[in-house]
Amino acid sequence: MEPGTVRIAVDLLGGDEAPAVVVDGALRAFRADPDLHLLLVGPAEVADGLIAVLRPAERSRVAVRAVRDVAAMNGDPAATVRSDNTIQAAVSAVAEGAADAVVSAGATGATVTAAVLGFGRWPGVRRPALVATLPALDGPVVLLDVGGSLEAGPGTLARHAVLGAAYAAVTHRVPQPRVGLLSIGTEPGKGDRIRRAADPALAAQDLPPGARYVGLVEGYDVAFGNRADVVVTDGFTGNVLLKGIEGAYAMAGGPPASGGPPRAATLLGVSGAVVVCHGAARGEDVASGIALAAHLHRRHTIPAVSALLVGSAVVGRATGTGVPA
Repeated sequence: MEPGTVRIAVDLLGGDEAPAVVVDGALRAFRADPDLHLLLVGPAEVADGLIAVLRPAERSRVAVRAVRDVAAMNGDPAATVRSDNTIQAAVSAVAEGAADAVVSAGATGATVTAAVLGFGRWPGVRRPALVATLPALDGPVVLLDVGGSLEAGPGTLARHAVLGAAYAAVTHRVPQPRVGLLSIGTEPGKGDRIRRAADPALAAQDLPPGARYVGLVEGYDVAFGNRADVVVTDGFTGNVLLKGIEGAYAMAGGPPASGGPPRAATLLGVSGAVVVCHGAARGEDVASGIALAAHLHRRHTIPAVSALLVGSAVVGRATGTGVPA
């Protein structure tokens, strides 16, 4: 646990079992981290219930932003962010300087849209990506996208390769990240139309210093980690893969001692720290998401990744004429 005060805006109404599991997770994170401050965004009575179980000396570390509306899980993200709901209010709190990061298990589309409008996108990033780190046999594997851009084209996948390589370098201290494109085989020409077009786009894409594209990888390479440190795919496929790994661990009796698949992901491509938790998150998952958000702020991860990309001048470079986004 890194030291340093950090203020996390927590969406109390996000998730399938909110607010109960969010309150549980917030309490777990709060008690595990003495330098953690919480901004509880949601109904006042829910926030008051959490505060009531704290010792008087602890209550100074908790603030409340009373909001009653929740962003619908199946609603239109653009319409959702125009309403006064918990996701919108949490993002606004960070944009205003009242908090350092946002954590929500609510509607992913609404969270991404609110973050884009509230924080702004990085130069050259059209579609931000949700990035998760999986514990593989040979070391951590960065997987993106896991739900931010469900229908990504070759151009978006090439730019996500840049984001993933920079994230691996900054977060996991990988000096020469190997970047692979998820497909159904490793031979050139394998995969669907998007993968066949994305393979040469990634090969031509400038990556951060030290990073290199290793070509197509398969699903088991995500678990082994011996061929790639970063695996790029669209948000639909990445989300399915992540949940499939979760199910496999559940059938096997639980994850290994090194840890299981994360139930929280970092949003890359916007100028603010945002963590999106699994919609079916439990209390421990929400606590893990809050700890991740605190880690991102304390390690200055988001500005460090952005600075690496700007410093190496790779974000704004096109992936090639005629490559669709």
